[in-house]
Amino acid sequence: MYLKANSPHAVAAGKSVIGFNIVNGKEVEGDLSLIQSKSAVDSRDLVGMFPDSGEKDVARAAKAAADAFKSWSGLPASERGAVVQRTAGILTEHQEQLARIVTREIGMIPQEALNEVQEAIDACAFFAAELRHLPSQTLPSRVAASRRPVGVCGILATGSSPLSAPGRKLLPAILCGNTVVWKPSDNAPTAAYLLLRALMEAGLPPGVVNTVNGRGRAGCGKHFLAGIDKGHFQAFSFVGSTALGRTVGELCGRNLILPNLDLVGKGAMVVMPDADLDRAVQDALRAAFSHAGQRPIGLANILLHEACAARFRQALMDRIASLSIGNPMTDPDVAYGPMINARSATAFREQWELGRTGGATLLAGGEQWAEANRTSQVKGDIAHGAYMQPCVWDGVTPDMGLFQHQGLGPTVNLTTFKDLDEALTWTNGSPCGFAVSIYTQDHRSLEQFKRESRADMIGINRTADDPEARLPFAGLGTHSGSRLALDGFTHWQAVRDDDAEARPAVGRGAGTTVGFIKTDWASL
Repeated sequence: MYLKANSPHAVAAGKSVIGFNIVNGKEVEGDLSLIQSKSAVDSRDLVGMFPDSGEKDVARAAKAAADAFKSWSGLPASERGAVVQRTAGILTEHQEQLARIVTREIGMIPQEALNEVQEAIDACAFFAAELRHLPSQTLPSRVAASRRPVGVCGILATGSSPLSAPGRKLLPAILCGNTVVWKPSDNAPTAAYLLLRALMEAGLPPGVVNTVNGRGRAGCGKHFLAGIDKGHFQAFSFVGSTALGRTVGELCGRNLILPNLDLVGKGAMVVMPDADLDRAVQDALRAAFSHAGQRPIGLANILLHEACAARFRQALMDRIASLSIGNPMTDPDVAYGPMINARSATAFREQWELGRTGGATLLAGGEQWAEANRTSQVKGDIAHGAYMQPCVWDGVTPDMGLFQHQGLGPTVNLTTFKDLDEALTWTNGSPCGFAVSIYTQDHRSLEQFKRESRADMIGINRTADDPEARLPFAGLGTHSGSRLALDGFTHWQAVRDDDAEARPAVGRGAGTTVGFIKTDWASL
C-alpha cells in the first residue's frame, strides 16, 4: 500500500490510497490499466487507485486460493476463529479511520459509516462464536458425519454496503476452512482493500483470501463470473441486484454449485389506522432516505390504510420539508449525502421518468440539487457530487412500474389500501417485498401479517431492514447473517472407520502467525 498527496482541491479530505490486488499474500498489479475510486462526496477527491484486472488475474487468484486450501482447511477451527477475532480488534481500534474512508468513497454520513464498520466487527464476533456449533453426528458402528469445507469460494458484493455485505459472505467462508477469491465493487475498492489488510494483519495466511479489482460486467466482473464455468470455484456468493442474481444462479445451476445470493432491493411498510403515526413517519424517513436510498434493503412502498392516509401523508411532507441534505464531510449531521456515482444518478433519473409517465403524482423532489436551486435544507459544497432531492410519489398503484421497480435512490411511493388482506396481496406480489413492516396495535392484524406475509424479513412496529449479525438476510440459498450461513460453505461428509481405535491421535498443527502485514492507519 502506498499513500500519496490528494489533489489541491481535496487535501482536507485525506490522502489517496494506491492499492493492489492481493494474491497469495502479496500485493500485485493487474494485467490491465488502473481504475480510480473518486469520492461520491466530491469528485475531485481521489480516494484510491486500483488495478483493472483481466482473465489471467482471476485465474492466478483462483490458483492461489486452491493451493492454500489444504493447509487452511487443516487448521483447527479455533485457530481460524482466532484470526477473525483479532480482525475484530483491529477494526475496532481503527474504526474512525475506516469509517472516514467509507464516507469519502460512497457518501455515507459519518454515523452510517461508523455503523457499517460496526456491523463488520459484530459479524466477526458472531461467526467466530458460531463456529463452535457447526453440526456433526456420531452414529453407531463407528460411523461419523461432519460438515466439511467445500473449497474455493467466489465472492461478488455490492459497493453500497462495502464492509458488512461482503463480510457476511467472507467471514463464514474462511471460518469453515474454505479459501476465497473476492472481487470488490469498483464503487468501493479502498474500503474492501483495508478490510482485507486488517485480516492479514490479524494473521490470515497467504492465499486464504485473494482479491481481483476491476470494473463490473464490462471488465473484471465478466471474467470473474466466467470463472464459475471454468471450474475456479466450488461455491459462489453474490450480493447485488435481482437481475444479476439470476445470471449468477444460472451459472451456478449448470455447474451444480449451490449459489448463495443476497438479492438487494426495496421493501414495504404497511400502516394501519391505529398505528403510532409519529413513529411510522420517523422510521419511514430513515428507511427511505438514509444513504440516499442506496442501502441494500431500503423502503420503496408505503401502504397506507385509507382511514389514516391523509394524516400520514401530511406528517411525512412536513418532515421532508425540514430534512437536511448535503456534504457529509463538512456537515456530518445531514440526513443523507450523495448518490455513489454518476451511473447511479442516471438510473435514478430514469426512475423519475417512470413515475412521470406512469400516472403517479409527484409531491416532492424530481430534481438534482445544484447551486441554482439549493435551499436552506442543503448544507455544504454540493457542486462535485450527485445530490438528489428527496422524492415522494402519491397515488401509486400496484400495477405501476414505480410500485414494482427496485431502483435505488432517495424516493418513496405512497399507496392507499382498504383492508389488510389487500395490503398483503400487494406486498406479496411485488418484487419490493424482501423486507416488510407493519405498524399497528391490533393483535389479530399482527398475527395475520406474520402468518401470511412471504417476506424474508418482517418488522413489527419497526422497520425490517435493520441488519443484525445473528439474523438471516434476504436472499436465496443459505441465508447469510445467521448460523445457517455456515451451512452454505460446507457439505456433509460421512465416514465409516473400522480402524479408528488402532491409530494414534494426531497432534495439533503449528498454528498461524500474526501480523505479516501492517497498515499505516494513522496516515489515512
